[in-house]
Amino acid sequence: MTLDAIPIHVVPRHDGAALPGEPGLSGNAPPLLRELAEQVRRLLETGEPSAIDLSALPLTPADLDWLREKLGGGEIAVTLQAGGESTLDETACAGVWWVTHRNEQGAVASQFIEVAFVPELVKAHPADVAIGRERLEFMVSDL
Repeated sequence: MTLDAIPIHVVPRHDGAALPGEPGLSGNAPPLLRELAEQVRRLLETGEPSAIDLSALPLTPADLDWLREKLGGGEIAVTLQAGGESTLDETACAGVWWVTHRNEQGAVASQFIEVAFVPELVKAHPADVAIGRERLEFMVSDL
């Protein structure tokens, strides 16, 4: 009997994991969901934020699409313009953010999934807050 004569039947999984036979999927995205669950647990227990550099992982475009679909969309989206556009999109899992940085030509420079109450990039720097306070004090002194 040759190997070609052996019937192969693909049975879908019920846990939502990618199947190796699905076009373009490498199988590297499902373990990221487990890692994210651990990172969210750690965020809640210790307040420690974390991030996964998607650009540094062997993920296909189909893997990224699968992961983005699984995580879903959240309620908050932030767009920053500084040397290119950066978007910080909350996923349907609060505390899990999909962060994309683009260069000035619009090409994706890097992508991260950040696990944090608020992404670091959005937090105001203390020096900027001090400048804001000075502006407010000036406005108040003019009343």
